[in-house]
Amino acid sequence: MNEKLGKMRESAGVTSVRINWQLKAVLPIAFVLLNGLLLFLLATVSMRDPERHAVIILAGAGAVAICAVLIIVLAFLIQRPMVELQEKIAEVGAGDLDVTVSFAKRNDEIGDLGRNFNRMVEQLRLNRDEIDRLHRTQMSRAEHLATLGELAAGLAHEIRNPLAGIAGVIEIIGRDLPPTSTARGVVKDVRQEITRINRIVSDLLETARPRPLQVRLGDLNTTVEHAVMLARQQALSKPITIDLKKDPALQEVNHDSDQIHQVLLNLLLNAIQASEGKGSIQVELQHRDENAVIVVSDNGRGIPPEHLPNIFRPFYTTKGNGTGLGLSLARRIVEEHRGRIEVTSSLGHGSKFVVFLPFHPPAAEIAQND
Repeated sequence: MNEKLGKMRESAGVTSVRINWQLKAVLPIAFVLLNGLLLFLLATVSMRDPERHAVIILAGAGAVAICAVLIIVLAFLIQRPMVELQEKIAEVGAGDLDVTVSFAKRNDEIGDLGRNFNRMVEQLRLNRDEIDRLHRTQMSRAEHLATLGELAAGLAHEIRNPLAGIAGVIEIIGRDLPPTSTARGVVKDVRQEITRINRIVSDLLETARPRPLQVRLGDLNTTVEHAVMLARQQALSKPITIDLKKDPALQEVNHDSDQIHQVLLNLLLNAIQASEGKGSIQVELQHRDENAVIVVSDNGRGIPPEHLPNIFRPFYTTKGNGTGLGLSLARRIVEEHRGRIEVTSSLGHGSKFVVFLPFHPPAAEIAQND
């Protein structure tokens, strides 16, 4: 900041002179003493009295002595602590957070300054240690999750192959059974369970090995509309209405339309499952500052407060037939777009999910360049 001010002054033709603090402290006193001596000298010289000359000399010597003592006292009380403080600040800037100043024991304002400096350095040291601890924890967790991801991907691959064979056998058995056979109901249940297992494996594979974003500049209204149309098909057999309110003024957004479509579909399907009896789901697009906003709200049963902090955790579900991966995938996709997803819910009155997507996320620029 000081360098910028100095450059501005130089460009304006203004030169600043650095004056030492000792001179700043002594000059007013010396000026007053000098004026007094000059007046006294003029008054006494006119009388041509030798004794008065001796008094003037003595007064001048006393003034010089007072200034000298004042400079020494100021140097001892202020300059030395300031020099030490500058040295310690330079050491802190170099990364040494074990420094302290010695004048913190003084019982004056300079001592207060030293104690505050020591407390600040101690707090910086504690914060650095905490950051280092959290960094090590995060690195260990990242390695653990990477290992689990590889295991999950391999497991999903190994399950899919025999599952496809089982599905083929069940299909053959179903065709060969007589129309009146009671086993047909069992075959239908087995098909549904195979479909459910396949969906779980697909979500697990998507979680373990997410595909890279294919970000393009596009109309978010269209992306959301497609998800709403598909969700309406899923809700045909239920007394549920899904209303969409577009934002005609919404500018195009850098996003992966397929993955954002998946996010919206997950939120809508959850809203459908949470609706009991005659339900209403509202989807609204907005623009706030530098973000495009998608709001999905329902009047369903809501989420219990004790479950709300955990709904984005993988495999956490309160539904008997859920995989617990939908909201986890949704949040990961939104965060990869450098956005965020927020949720509020009131038990018995429904839930509201708000998705924020920046118009020009850094990730989108990287993806486009690739």
